[in-house]
Amino acid sequence: MSITAVRRRGVLPAALLLCAGLTAAGVVGAERAHADPAPPPPPTTSCDPATDSSYYSVTAVVTPVVTDFLAVNVGDGTTGQRTETLSQVSTVSTTVDKSVEISASAGPVFVKVEAKVGFSVSNTTSSTSTSTVSTTWNFARAGYYGLYRGTRRVDGTYAKYVCAQTGPATGVWINAQRGGYGTYTTYETPEIGTVTRNCAAPEPAGTVRRAAQDRLGTC
Repeated sequence: MSITAVRRRGVLPAALLLCAGLTAAGVVGAERAHADPAPPPPPTTSCDPATDSSYYSVTAVVTPVVTDFLAVNVGDGTTGQRTETLSQVSTVSTTVDKSVEISASAGPVFVKVEAKVGFSVSNTTSSTSTSTVSTTWNFARAGYYGLYRGTRRVDGTYAKYVCAQTGPATGVWINAQRGGYGTYTTYETPEIGTVTRNCAAPEPAGTVRRAAQDRLGTC
């Protein structure tokens, strides 16, 4: 009997089911390992239970994201002030383990993230989609402009270690995170600005301004 015929009857042989299950598990596991690398353990395995209460470890990937954007062509004779409302093109929300409800217990994680990336990030329940951007812009010269709001999104993993006492003054770090590690997303305070299409002097790579300039297209 062919596999096609078996599928039509809604039943797969056990060997095929096992093979399919192993393949799916392998793919999912590979994707998770690639997308969410586990945070590194503490620098030493030993700890002092009298002074070492907990240790947090994180990974962090920073990505510039344009959340609101509008392309404006300012011609000769139309310079000066004008009020424009940007269109939402993307959103970023603070999440911990894919939940948008951020509890106070996540505070140490975001402290560690800020130390790693070097800038402040949101540590409470928040999203860039909660407000629109309607601003008065001043165009001094004619040109093709990109009006934008954007932020630097930070994605990563985290783990919490606790010092388990093994003797009167000795202990070892134990991973106390369920599943080994969790995931988070947060972002920097959004910025608002303008960029122009300038291939001779593009904005610095990896910045929100460059991400906005790329939306204007090539020269």
